[in-house]
Amino acid sequence: MEYQDILKDWKQKKFKSIYWLEGEEDFFIDQVVNYAEHKLLDEAEKGFNLTVLYGKDADWSAVINACRRYPMFAEKQVVVLKEAQAMRDLLKLEPYIDHPLDSTIFVVAHKQGKLDGRSKMAKLIKDKGVLLSTKKLYDNQLPGWVEVYVREMGRAISQKAGILLVDHIGNDLSRIANEIDKLLVNLPNEKKIDEADIEKYVGISKEYNVFELQNAVGQQDFIKVMRIVNYFAANPKAGPVQMVIPALYNFFSKVNLIFGVKGGEKEIASTLGVHPFFVKDYMQAARQYGAEGTEKAILLLHTYNLRSIGINDSGVEDGELMKELMYKVMS
Repeated sequence: MEYQDILKDWKQKKFKSIYWLEGEEDFFIDQVVNYAEHKLLDEAEKGFNLTVLYGKDADWSAVINACRRYPMFAEKQVVVLKEAQAMRDLLKLEPYIDHPLDSTIFVVAHKQGKLDGRSKMAKLIKDKGVLLSTKKLYDNQLPGWVEVYVREMGRAISQKAGILLVDHIGNDLSRIANEIDKLLVNLPNEKKIDEADIEKYVGISKEYNVFELQNAVGQQDFIKVMRIVNYFAANPKAGPVQMVIPALYNFFSKVNLIFGVKGGEKEIASTLGVHPFFVKDYMQAARQYGAEGTEKAILLLHTYNLRSIGINDSGVEDGELMKELMYKVMS
């Protein structure tokens, strides 16, 4: 079950007694917890029937006692246990999970860890309620996730705008969602978010960013590369060398994998672990540089990455370091 399935059931007034939310992706867990805390009960019911506990402060007996209370002036009560991973004697909740109260909706947020699926506790949760086990999305899944998230809000986003957002923020769904929410507030009448909107409201230049630099390097467009590098030199926060070099190293490392792939774009996308939209950029770079040029670029990026943190470097400014690196990579 996905977190959207839980929310869909709740909106249709379909409830289980236990919801155990666990795993690596906090965003999915937070979405369910926030709904449970703020929307399962109306304002009049919350005062008597909503209990929020924290694992680092509450002991197991207090949690069970809260769950065994009956609702007042309502059909259901909601008990939310946050930070369950910090609770001592967590397994002592097992007797309640084995015999939960139908009138209690017990929501447990257990972040950055998972129950052993073979354990009695895990089997009881699956039998008596819902076990939501989350994991981080792969980088190639992020643009698609952005498109779906925006669509669920009744809007659309251009593919390039989504890529710019992901490239700037990285694999942090909470931050990405927060930026999208701000965009939607600032663009109440716009049906589709584009690159200009990202530039204006998120502060990412649609022309001068690491994604555009990567493409220009892959195409061996020396003039465009130097234009972007000069912009980064004048605006260090827009493209710090400590972010640019690892991004390019990752790019060329993926390009290098292409030389061992048998098959077409689908097989390349799978091997590289990237969205199919990006494959043409990697293939073009492979054609431009060849295997030897790609290996040379990787070695140069490794060397200059060390220089960027002060190893074997005589104190060259970051901007000059990037210019020197780009010249050597493309020569």
